[in-house]
Amino acid sequence: GQLPTWLEGVLLRNGPGMHTIGDSQYNHWFDGLALLHSFTFKNGEVYYRSKYLRSDTYNCNIEANRIVVSEFGTMAYPDPCKNIFSKAFTYLSHTIPEFTDNCLINIMKAGDDFYATGETNFIRKINPQTLETLEKVDYSKYIAVNVATSHPHYDSAGNILNMGTSIVDKGKTKYLLFKIPSSVPEQEKKKSCFKHMEVVSSVPSRSLLHPSYYHSFGITENYVIFIEQPFRLDIVKMATAYIRGVSWASCLAYNQDDKTWFHFIDRKTKKEVSTKFYTDALVFFHHVNAYEENGHIIFDVICYKDNSLYDMFYLKNLDKDFEENTKFTSIPTCKRFVVPLQHDKNAEVDSNLVTIPSTATAVKEKDGNIYCQPEILCEGIELPRINYDYNGKKYKYVFATRVQWSPVPTKIAKFNTQTKEMLSWEDEDCWPSEPVFVPNPDAKEEDDGVVLTCVVKTDPNEAPFLLVLDAKTFTELGRATVNVKMHLDLHGVFIPQRDLKTE
Repeated sequence: GQLPTWLEGVLLRNGPGMHTIGDSQYNHWFDGLALLHSFTFKNGEVYYRSKYLRSDTYNCNIEANRIVVSEFGTMAYPDPCKNIFSKAFTYLSHTIPEFTDNCLINIMKAGDDFYATGETNFIRKINPQTLETLEKVDYSKYIAVNVATSHPHYDSAGNILNMGTSIVDKGKTKYLLFKIPSSVPEQEKKKSCFKHMEVVSSVPSRSLLHPSYYHSFGITENYVIFIEQPFRLDIVKMATAYIRGVSWASCLAYNQDDKTWFHFIDRKTKKEVSTKFYTDALVFFHHVNAYEENGHIIFDVICYKDNSLYDMFYLKNLDKDFEENTKFTSIPTCKRFVVPLQHDKNAEVDSNLVTIPSTATAVKEKDGNIYCQPEILCEGIELPRINYDYNGKKYKYVFATRVQWSPVPTKIAKFNTQTKEMLSWEDEDCWPSEPVFVPNPDAKEEDDGVVLTCVVKTDPNEAPFLLVLDAKTFTELGRATVNVKMHLDLHGVFIPQRDLKTE
């Protein structure tokens, strides 16, 4: 096919690539060693490259020729031949675990630099052109976080906003909203932007020893949206997981009889909105987008009725019959919540406070809490992406993978949140990855650009390829076939040519 002449830059993606080291194997697909790969667009041609992230975790495992660093779903143990004293010491030192720097989920831009990210306190700087692994950054050296999301947001000045959890720090467990500036003051040019990291705001966890798990958060022009879901990490269990010989993942539990609380942090005052908003128990990983309209915050999230998604990806389930055997017990559902931040304080109990056209409701209760019920936008989409120029603003389009009954995507979809229309692309025996929207530099409309996705074939003898779709019509513009094995990745970014350093 033909690629648009304006498409110049690098599509950089990240995901688990190696699951067996020596005679040892990870338990979970999300534990595999990070493998970066990139597609470089230059003069209408595409160049492919892939490289393992040379994390400390990677180096230790490869040197030992077995898994020696624990991941979320796989606990690693020292050499059984070591003496009893070192064993006892290792048990003790695992109470607050030394986390892995196997940053396998996403790519983050900080200033002019790019980092591979996971969900621990570590990120790794990488060269987006050569995929070389550079220095390691530890968030906890600058602010008190033990874990952080791999889905940060960027403001108009390029500063990063992210959320992390501070576990039992000074007797409190809280969720921190923190900021990493995009640049440092002129006189401190040698210092990194991480030295200027700051905590913007904090939200106390509803439970000291059971903080909520979360993978992303939402943002609008004036607010940050944090969802505290009843899918929680048991800190006591986590501290004893090593001794008990179980993985940290087994310390996560979902309570379907609990509530899901919505927290709204005012970006100007840095204070949380005092009214308490909540909905029924749900599990979610990805926010789609959020915006404000007539005193309401509207936010779209992909929700599940249970936490079975994580369990499906244990390697023991990923055999040749995976598609047949792994059926969703809860289909991903795109839900729209409409939250009336500015509402009549004297409204009657049991009245719906939503005053804009929507089937979503927000009902005032006796105790002053507001119970929110969503509008269902659509079912069966995951890994949502938008035109990021519309992040935090009223928008129309979601680009996502389309999943039927099994969590492996078979289609790419474009969903119109206003008309509920859906366009999709599919081909025989194809497993596409998260679609990335790249806007045309001269775009006048939200969907003026292309959608890029890496496609792996079910038959290992068939070559994988990069697919380029016209974002407006969803027709295929071209594909670049890669004659090497390609892994199923998770998330990534497109870096326009102008954002790449020339070195």
